[in-house]
Amino acid sequence: MMEKKKKLTVHNKSDKPDNIVISDQALIEQCLEVEAQLPVFMKDFFIYLKNAVALTTRHAYLNDILFFCKYLVLEGSITAAKNPYEISLDEFNKITARVVNYFIGEYCSRYIVENETSKKIIENHNPSLARKKSSLSVLFKYLYRDEKLKNNITDGFNPIRLPKPQPDAIKRLEIDEVARLLDVLETGAAFTDKEKIYWEKTRLRDRAIIILFVTYGLRLKELNQLNISSFNFSRGEFKIYRKRGKEVLMPINRTCEKVVKEYIELERPKSVLLNEESKDALFLSLQKTRMTTRAIRNLVKKYTAYVLGTTVENGYSPHKLRATAATSLIQQGFSIYDVQNLLDHENVTTTQLYAAHKKNVKREIVNNFEWLDE
Repeated sequence: MMEKKKKLTVHNKSDKPDNIVISDQALIEQCLEVEAQLPVFMKDFFIYLKNAVALTTRHAYLNDILFFCKYLVLEGSITAAKNPYEISLDEFNKITARVVNYFIGEYCSRYIVENETSKKIIENHNPSLARKKSSLSVLFKYLYRDEKLKNNITDGFNPIRLPKPQPDAIKRLEIDEVARLLDVLETGAAFTDKEKIYWEKTRLRDRAIIILFVTYGLRLKELNQLNISSFNFSRGEFKIYRKRGKEVLMPINRTCEKVVKEYIELERPKSVLLNEESKDALFLSLQKTRMTTRAIRNLVKKYTAYVLGTTVENGYSPHKLRATAATSLIQQGFSIYDVQNLLDHENVTTTQLYAAHKKNVKREIVNNFEWLDE
């Protein structure tokens, strides 16, 4: 007889909303599932990782390390283990920088995943390979510092060249394209009669989502987690949770207050029609549950595709609307430090990439404003 799934309840004494606590718990459980598949001598490393990095980073690192351990089992020259958790510390001490370099540079660059019915080619480029290298570097440095490994082999890891980000390569909407996007949201002019039936049901919701993205440059997860209780209209602000659970109050301007209020009052289903988990969620699907990050991403790609004149698959993601917000703010004259603070960039050099667009505008103005004829 199948065991009945236990209902999850939250006893929350923090300021963090229940939906974020539940979302974090789901990711924590995924981390624990991965840890259970890894060698027991890494237990202290798991505790270190739990307190040293963001939850999403912890999850990514653990998956990279599990993938490496599965490779060791598959390759067979280092360990006789049949499963990753059987790998011994003595066997791990046999690993050299050459083994890791081959794994990252040769094996990870392209490999095949197959099951009974299909084969899939996985190809990784330098940014993905650099992430895997970073995960393993953190692991090997910790085990050496913890005196579990005899040597620090990370000094022998091959460098991975990452292309320097170029301002011209940043994909974002121009200001006139944002204006066309807002027009599509307002009028539905770009849609077929069939598409308009769906648009009519969600147009206020979709408009509020897009305007929040292009105004604040919110990350997808930050928008997905918004609740009605996140907004304090009398104080002119709303609350979001950044990386590492950092709580931030954002001022709300007239436009955003207008579109959010209109959606809540005129289109969003009333609380009496919602289940307990969805009563406070701001953006709801037609099924009256919190919109998923995937649904929001697809929504953004759909609308931006109309503006760009391309397919939905080639429409812009929410992250490109984040770039749109950054570039637009700088072009309007705001300093890079103000924009860095608004968008929560850890390093101002990230924000400076968007500032380069403003320099290009200046150059264009000057080049077309000559006092002397040739």
